[in-house]
Order: sequence, then C-alpha cells, then structure tokens
Amino acid sequence: MNRTTLRTLIHLALKLLSRVTVYGLERLPSRGGYILAVNHLSRVDAPLVFSLIERDEVTALVAEKYKQRPFFSWIIRLVDGIWINRGEADLHALRQARDHLRGGGVLGIAPEGTRSHTGALMRGKTGVAYLADKAGVPVIPVAISGTDGAVWQLLRFRRPAIQIQFGAPITFPPIQRLEREAALQRNTDEIMCQIAAMLPENYRGFYAEHPRLEELLEAMPHNQVNGIGRR
Repeated sequence: MNRTTLRTLIHLALKLLSRVTVYGLERLPSRGGYILAVNHLSRVDAPLVFSLIERDEVTALVAEKYKQRPFFSWIIRLVDGIWINRGEADLHALRQARDHLRGGGVLGIAPEGTRSHTGALMRGKTGVAYLADKAGVPVIPVAISGTDGAVWQLLRFRRPAIQIQFGAPITFPPIQRLEREAALQRNTDEIMCQIAAMLPENYRGFYAEHPRLEELLEAMPHNQVNGIGRR
C-alpha cells in the first residue's frame, strides 16, 4: 500500500462513518514546509488531517509507545512518521523534524503533547514554537471538534458530526537568544489562542480566559458562517 491508497481509504471510511465539515483548507500552502498545530482529542484526529492534505511530504511526530502496536506502527512507518520519546527532550526526533521542515515537508504536531481526555485544551508545550523558529517555517493552527465522542457514537450506530478548521498561517520573527524563553512562551500562547478561537467555547479549556483569546474573538465577524469561535 502507498500513501495515496491509504489517504483514499481513510477518506472513504470517514465519509461513510461520520459527517465531516472542513473549513479553511484553501489556506494551506501548496508547496514549502509548514507545521500543522492541532488540538488532540482522539486517535481519529491524525488520520482525519492526513486524509485532507494531498501532499506526499506530510508526516507527524508520534509517541514511541505506538511502536509496540503492530497496526499503528505499520501505518506510521508507511507515512514516515517521526518517533519521539515524550518523556524527555528528544533531540534526535527534533532534529529529524527540523530537517523534514527545512526540506519542504509538512509536519503535524499536537502542541499539548498528548490527548485531552476532557475535550478541553490543555496548556501547550513550547515544542511547536521551537521547531518553527529552528526550521524557519510558518505554523498553521488547526481546530478539531467532535472526534472526542466519535467512537462512542459509532458504537451506538450514530454518525458523529466532526468539524475541522484550518487557520491562517502564522509566521513568527526569528527568536533572539537573550529573549528565548519568553519568546517561545509568547509564540506558544499565540498558537494555542488561535486554535482556541476556532473552537466552540466548551473546548477552550486552559485558554478560555486568556487575554489574547479575547482579542481574537473580538476581531471575529459576528456573522461568522461556520459557527465556530463565537458562542
């Protein structure tokens, strides 16, 4: 099996088993490297994003624990996933990710570092901001809702309604050494608040009261058509 076949099969399965609504797909660059910063609710998230991006250079950072699960491991190797040890600063994985981005690849990352078991955003880690700076690539915030209850609904013979929205690319200025920690945190907060602004209110979690989120929501048109964001 190749990437194209896998993408087609995932797309067909999602279309058959769920009701997926996609916004902002036209914002994705057709070439060049960039990071997809995605909130993480379910194992459905990664296949969903992968199925929507028709580029062979798409891959993701994946927790090493999935090496021990044959089916997941096979899929991840098929898409050249980059294994990362989440329990430490995995410099080898970060270098691989940086080189992939510098070579024009697309990399999906969950800034929270793991799945949210409540559906609400957790505090983002600075890894996405770090990689964006080292690779010199933009970050595209991606907001997913509805996958957190998808499996439960399928078991009850219901097709879950899933929404995914791609935000505008964010390009950060190069980080100066003397302000490194503050800049990484500031950029991380910007990424997470951009994601939160595209999510329904009950998904915003840690960032629900963040001042930057309030600014973003105020700037949103009151007649936003997709119903995400203002609620």
